Amino acid sequence: MKYLKKEIKELEGELINLRRDFHMYPELGYEEYRTSKIVYDYLKNLGLEVKNVAKTGVVGLLQGREPGKTVMLRADMDALPQMEKTGLPYKSTNKGVMHACGHDGHTAMLMIAAKILSNYKDNIKGNIKFVFQPNEEEAGALDMINEGMLDNPKVDGALGIHLWTPLKSGEIGIAEGPIMAALEEFELTITGKSGHTGSPHTAIDPILASTNIIQSLQSIQTREINPLFPITIMVGKINGGTGRNIIAEKVELGGTIRFLFKDEVREKKILLEKIERVIKGISEAMGVEYNLKFIPSNPSLLNNANMVNYVKKAAFETYGVDNNVVEYRNMAGEDFAEFSQRVPSILYFIGNGNDEKGTNYPHHHPMFNIDEDTLKYGVEMHVRTALDFLNNKN
Repeated sequence: MKYLKKEIKELEGELINLRRDFHMYPELGYEEYRTSKIVYDYLKNLGLEVKNVAKTGVVGLLQGREPGKTVMLRADMDALPQMEKTGLPYKSTNKGVMHACGHDGHTAMLMIAAKILSNYKDNIKGNIKFVFQPNEEEAGALDMINEGMLDNPKVDGALGIHLWTPLKSGEIGIAEGPIMAALEEFELTITGKSGHTGSPHTAIDPILASTNIIQSLQSIQTREINPLFPITIMVGKINGGTGRNIIAEKVELGGTIRFLFKDEVREKKILLEKIERVIKGISEAMGVEYNLKFIPSNPSLLNNANMVNYVKKAAFETYGVDNNVVEYRNMAGEDFAEFSQRVPSILYFIGNGNDEKGTNYPHHHPMFNIDEDTLKYGVEMHVRTALDFLNNKN
């Protein structure tokens, strides 16, 4: 550990090159074939035991000299269906697909961490699982778990990093307890009766019904839920109509429901019932039919208090200061939550927001980019937390 910063500095060029390569060739969930092969071959060349899990997922196992605990380090690999507008020299070459959430950086950081930790193999007591997860944006973690990824050897603790532009470069966001929201998605179709806009009385307008539904759903979070419990109900897409002078036959909507409840299972059931009650009531009142489908995504992400302590210690050793740790939570969904519901876990945020470098755009924005100078911190945090976890007897 004495020369850790020097080792990382020597590998920083490779780290950035890997990130830029992944950024140029982004792949959607369960289509990460190129990324997966690069990761697989890289880990294999390090002498690790490597296998594919959940289609395009990759797991590399580093076994130490002596038996002990097993720690899991996780990175996500998938990109988003987004058209990139950054104009970067390494911008996406796959039209309509973009790394707009930092997963390219996550993958590169964990690969370099695996290379460094492989050099410490003879000093490691226990095992390290390097998990490169597919399809994070649509809940791929559960598929890996269902294929036994947390077993053989059994994982005793899990850590993940998210590069995060809402935090300034140099900051690190850490908190215990629920830190990211549970997420439920929905698809809704409102069907009316098509007709001429000059004779609206002969038709049934699903667009008018849809606008009433969208507005009325907001009353649930402001009038029916305890204001101390964070919740957002958002419609992210709407599609209906074929012409300016034609009353549409149907409207298709899609959105998300995010929440942080104490009794998550019970309160979620009540919440979904409230949502359908509003949709059903407006549909009956306006003479339209509805078809509603809820799509389970992930539970809330829970950070274990002991794991938080490992990260805080590593943060001080990595950054060399103790005033850059921010207690941070947000309402985004993250399927690392599936791991956190099963083993002691933590996901924490490495700040990437830099106005001068233009890395201050929100996640999922077509201008999103990361501050590459912070990637080295992620590598060091991975290495320090893994070794501290394995060396601690508790």
